[in-house]
Amino acid sequence: MALEGKLRHPKRFITTNDDRGRAVIDTSIAADAPFYSLPSKDAAFAQLYVTRGFPTQLSDGADLQVYQDYLRESPGLTVSGGTVLRYVDMCPGHVSPMHRTVSLDYGVVLEGEVELLLDSGETRVLKRGDVCIQRATMHAWRNRSPTEWARMLYILQPVQPLTVGGIAVEEDLGTMQGVKKSS
Repeated sequence: MALEGKLRHPKRFITTNDDRGRAVIDTSIAADAPFYSLPSKDAAFAQLYVTRGFPTQLSDGADLQVYQDYLRESPGLTVSGGTVLRYVDMCPGHVSPMHRTVSLDYGVVLEGEVELLLDSGETRVLKRGDVCIQRATMHAWRNRSPTEWARMLYILQPVQPLTVGGIAVEEDLGTMQGVKKSS
């Protein structure tokens, strides 16, 4: 269930091929993606789908098994050699800790208005449908509403090792609690 029932619990439908090669809906994984709240209760994550390996192996449902494993044991923010499709729900006024993922992230605002905060002091307001392409930079998110929850959809994918000014860039979770280090 989405946090506090403030936002609709979305359905996700996974397709597959039947024995005759026709497209069908896979029923081995429930349509309701489980959300889990961070210890602070001001944000929740839902792992909508997670893969491991490029290109992704679909034969014999290998990707479904990978995802089921991650449903039992959630990944960090990113998965080395795989992708993460995740919802993040933020309570009214919530500001995430400043953090860095060492990944290429597409963040789409689905509900509300969210402000992107960069460690340089730059900010941008993103409204429903706006996208941020996050390229391994230090950032935070702020739900601008004092009364309404916000929801973002993220697609995170790994990147080659990154250096800036000759220094290796590392993941930095800041003061985030309840979020595992990426593997």
